[in-house]
Amino acid sequence: MKFILILIMCSGMAGTCIPSYEWPEKFDTMYECLQFGYGEASKKLAELGPDNVNELYAHIKFYCQPVTET
Repeated sequence: MKFILILIMCSGMAGTCIPSYEWPEKFDTMYECLQFGYGEASKKLAELGPDNVNELYAHIKFYCQPVTET
């Protein structure tokens, strides 16, 4: 079984999220997927910067979903 990473960027101020993004690479384990997800979420927050994050209450949600390969 493989896992796909789904990332979602949201604004707490607006109460909305943009459409989710499915990472193109699949991961062999849940652990690998989660480790990568935390890293990518951290990178994206750094890209947004503190002003945007604080003004928009921006946050990144993510989850790892198991997929059955055929």
